[in-house]
Amino acid sequence: MNLKVKIGNLELKNPVLVASGTFGYGIESADFLDLNQLGGIITKSLSLKPRKGNPPKRIAETPAGMLNAIGLANIGVEKFIEEKLPLLTKLNTKIIVNIAASSVEEYVECVRILDKEEIDAFEINVSCPNVKEGGLEFGRSLSKVGEITGKVVASTNKPVIIKLTPNVTFISEFAKVAKEEGATAVSAINTFVGMAVNVFTRKPKLSHITGGLSGPAIRPLALAKVFEIVQNVDIPVIGIGGITNSEDALEFLITGAKAVQIGTHNFVDPSAPIKIIKGIEDYLRNFNFKDVNEVIGSLQLS
Repeated sequence: MNLKVKIGNLELKNPVLVASGTFGYGIESADFLDLNQLGGIITKSLSLKPRKGNPPKRIAETPAGMLNAIGLANIGVEKFIEEKLPLLTKLNTKIIVNIAASSVEEYVECVRILDKEEIDAFEINVSCPNVKEGGLEFGRSLSKVGEITGKVVASTNKPVIIKLTPNVTFISEFAKVAKEEGATAVSAINTFVGMAVNVFTRKPKLSHITGGLSGPAIRPLALAKVFEIVQNVDIPVIGIGGITNSEDALEFLITGAKAVQIGTHNFVDPSAPIKIIKGIEDYLRNFNFKDVNEVIGSLQLS
């Protein structure tokens, strides 16, 4: 049975990845699952210099989901190369580094530095809702998404995946720009902007006031965004949003996503990605498929 999928020249042993920001730098979860079984690890977002992120409180639980306003806290590219990457490169899985930045130049510089290292691809975060500079400011601008994509693609020969925000009217327009500027794929979606209020203090629950809503609550919304892209733009899509089990993952694959990322549910069950891989295998076996690619894009609309 074949579980391999290709995203441009990036071949994954199976279509299950772990989403940036929900799995640390990857190696922190080694006690909970065999990392080598994953299709790939997408690291926590990296910026050129270390970032402290937003002050607490940065996380709030919501019905069927979570609000976060971490603010892209990370150790910076230099420390990542020194401390994290040597351990990651020992793994038998693909390493995809997520990049976040406050300027076009910072995106390019991060990629230029990391391009020399043993990593397999870049995911470019143009969609974080929890920072004042960059993030949604870029992700809601077609011209900025195009400029960032074009300049990043020109600075590396490795696959470039653009992570899109759902906080726009038509996400497919942004996928189209990413494709035109040479992106290998898009990942969809990042979080929705949300808010929660403490009725006893009458203050927002997050110090940042608003945050990114993730978890099962957004899965139908995410699936609709993936469907919109698949129907309108010929570019590989990696589906993200509220996936908790193999049936959820299969919804995205059947709709046309080439792969999926497990995000918030990693906090509930760090071993979930392995269970989801096994569940996809069981589904293929039970329905007499020999190749997961037979399932991808098999959605029946009539």
